[in-house]
Amino acid sequence: MAAAAPSHRHPKRRRLFPSPTPLQPPLDTLADELLFLVLDRVAAADPRALKSFALASRACHAAESRHRRILRPLRADLLPAALARYPSASRLDLSLCARVPDAALAAVPSGSSSLRAVDLSRSSGFGAGGLAALATACPDLADLDLSNGVHLGDAAAAEVARMRRLHRLSLSRCKALTDMGLGCVAVGCTHLRDLSLKWCLGVTDLGLQLLALKCKNLTSLDLSYTMITKQSFLAIMKLPKLQVLTLLGCIGIDDDALCSLEKECSKSLQVLDMSHCQNVTDVGVSSIVKSMPNLLELDLSYCCPVTPFMVRSLQKISKLRTLKLEGCKFMADALKAVGSSCVSIRELSLSKCSGVTDTELSFAVLKLKDLQKLDITCCRNITDVSVAAITGSCTSLISLRMESCNHVSSGALQLIGKHCSRLEELDLTDSDLDDEGLKAVAGCSNLSSLKIGICLRISDEGLAHIGKSCPKLRDIDLYRCGGISDDGVVQIAQGCPVLESINLSYCTEITDRSLMSLSKCAKLNTLEIRGCPRVSSAGLSEIAMGCRLLSKLDIKKCFEINDVGMLYLSQFSHCLRQINLSYCSVTDIGLLSLSSICGLQNMTIVHLAGITPNGLIAALMVCGGLTKVKLHEAFKSMMHPRMLKNVEARGCVFQWIDKPFKVEVEPCDVWKQQSQDVLVR
Repeated sequence: MAAAAPSHRHPKRRRLFPSPTPLQPPLDTLADELLFLVLDRVAAADPRALKSFALASRACHAAESRHRRILRPLRADLLPAALARYPSASRLDLSLCARVPDAALAAVPSGSSSLRAVDLSRSSGFGAGGLAALATACPDLADLDLSNGVHLGDAAAAEVARMRRLHRLSLSRCKALTDMGLGCVAVGCTHLRDLSLKWCLGVTDLGLQLLALKCKNLTSLDLSYTMITKQSFLAIMKLPKLQVLTLLGCIGIDDDALCSLEKECSKSLQVLDMSHCQNVTDVGVSSIVKSMPNLLELDLSYCCPVTPFMVRSLQKISKLRTLKLEGCKFMADALKAVGSSCVSIRELSLSKCSGVTDTELSFAVLKLKDLQKLDITCCRNITDVSVAAITGSCTSLISLRMESCNHVSSGALQLIGKHCSRLEELDLTDSDLDDEGLKAVAGCSNLSSLKIGICLRISDEGLAHIGKSCPKLRDIDLYRCGGISDDGVVQIAQGCPVLESINLSYCTEITDRSLMSLSKCAKLNTLEIRGCPRVSSAGLSEIAMGCRLLSKLDIKKCFEINDVGMLYLSQFSHCLRQINLSYCSVTDIGLLSLSSICGLQNMTIVHLAGITPNGLIAALMVCGGLTKVKLHEAFKSMMHPRMLKNVEARGCVFQWIDKPFKVEVEPCDVWKQQSQDVLVR
């Protein structure tokens, strides 16, 4: 037998390294706490980036679903899908939905145990039926905002009463609500801690007495513009845990009611607002403070004349930190008494007060050395003497507002920057501020808000100092500062990377170069360039691409902005909520493209020569989220009444403007002189 042929097969080689195992997705190795921190950073930079993250992989999709806690659907019909996609969401914000019918609330899945808060404050179209469905679906709801529900009455309140775990409830402007509805809420929601009944005109003492009897856990109560009188005031003041009470505009509160308080009334009250209570005098105020030893904040704005007798009674409140007296008339020596009797206060508001003089204000601030916030807006009689006293004594100020203090010189304003270096908020609108003053103000490196509108003596040189020294600036107002140009705005844009809001209205020298520099401020959400005729769509397109968080835009009388700018806004500015297009060169094409922004709520489109009735109708029908539209009166007769009713049925309100066509932009100095002439008259 022939021998077997030798085999040519090679022996198996031994592998030196084991075969690789499939890599585990990196996101699966991260704890949710760490992953959610990453997503928080992503959302802070650009909320739309979360959508891109979710599309990256299945793991990313699941992680983003678990992370989302707040839902803001653009339309009510998207609600079921949104809740199914994000089962961990605890807050439902429907403020972008102008109309939310009962059917939408009925579509909320039963047993949505994660939902704890629902905001319906800007929505209409729902009633008792929708609230009944919401009560059934969300048994653990703790926070419900029904503000502006002018159509909601006692039947709706009865359904709210079924939400027995509510801690916070706002019924502001629910004008159809009566004592019967409030009684249902009081009996059903005994765990309430925060309740607002502002402008509930149908509520009387009867309902408020029942509320005080049943809701003993209330810590914050807003009764502004209600019919409360002495009869229920005492019961409210006996609430054992009440800390914040707002009585703004309550004409039923008078000296008799305040003087009727007994010694056993609650000592827990910390904040009391009696502003615009026209029937209260210094006698009533002096009486009520005796019962409030722990009061921290007292607001008597537009309430009664301030007398030394009233102020001296505040000595009994040793913990008082905030005193607001806006619009009050100061009698002789009353402001001096504030300095002597209220040495503990940290915040003092004297805005639009009469009777404020250098002598008394200087005496007061010399005593209030720990003052942190001071508002002397429109105190037109003060001069350099007061500013010297303020800056020499109150060196710990973090907020100073002195708009329209016209008798203060530029030299005195320099003292603010030199001595109050801790300032975070400064308002010098309509003052004599110049570049040297701005150079001194730049020493306040912690500034986050700077308002210097109608300061006609400042220029780019002064803004350069701010840009170099105030990196924390978030809000700057340069309204009608005619002396600034692109160079100054560029300095602000480059030196203030966290800028969120800028007002350049009627700064007629700025061009697209300013907008291009501002487009690098990624956090910018408010841009006002009204009356800037040299900016165009080229600059606006840069803003649209660079500032993705832009929500408010005013381009009225920017004649060179046309449809191209609107196309860029529709493509990139998905956060836009409010826009003023009046006098721009926008046509039907631009308006239709703008209407594709789903979240757009407020439009002003008066005097647009390129708009036709058909184009306007088409835009209004496409833009389903609109809540308010300002139009010229001439369009009203050109639009079919049925179409207007259809748009209004979605929750949109039309405001018809009848103003003459006026193209020219007045120079800032001429405008200021005309304004002062009107004030003198």
